[in-house]
Amino acid sequence: MKPDWSTASVEDVAAIKCWFDEWGGMVATQRFEEARELFDPGAIGFGTWMDLVEGLDQLEAKQWRSIWGTIRDFRHETTKTLKVLVSPDRLMASGLVTWTSTGFHEDGEEYERPGRTTSIFVRGAITDRWRSIHTHVSLFRGVPQRSF
Repeated sequence: MKPDWSTASVEDVAAIKCWFDEWGGMVATQRFEEARELFDPGAIGFGTWMDLVEGLDQLEAKQWRSIWGTIRDFRHETTKTLKVLVSPDRLMASGLVTWTSTGFHEDGEEYERPGRTTSIFVRGAITDRWRSIHTHVSLFRGVPQRSF
């Protein structure tokens, strides 16, 4: 069965877009404490720099803190590539989006550092804010794995 990307409400798509835009701004400015508020404490994730971590403390320690300080200009491309699926009860959703950033080689030379994020969101009621319970953040193929 092919997903129907058009079934999410305008409000839910806007809220997921806002979540990615807000988190992207926090990544760009290294606002770790504020970013934690967008996630469930039991969040799990994996990405370029980690196989699998469980819990927000580990997600922050093993991915966020090892990367955010080594890049610049991070931004989710929510107006270009965002895709959102929402459950029929509107309490669970997934969002997929590409992003751009600037990385740095060991000699300080800049390079384009694009990638992608997938996030799974939950909320207790339709009026609640979305919180991420899972992220997969990774670089596109061929992009240098490390930024300095």
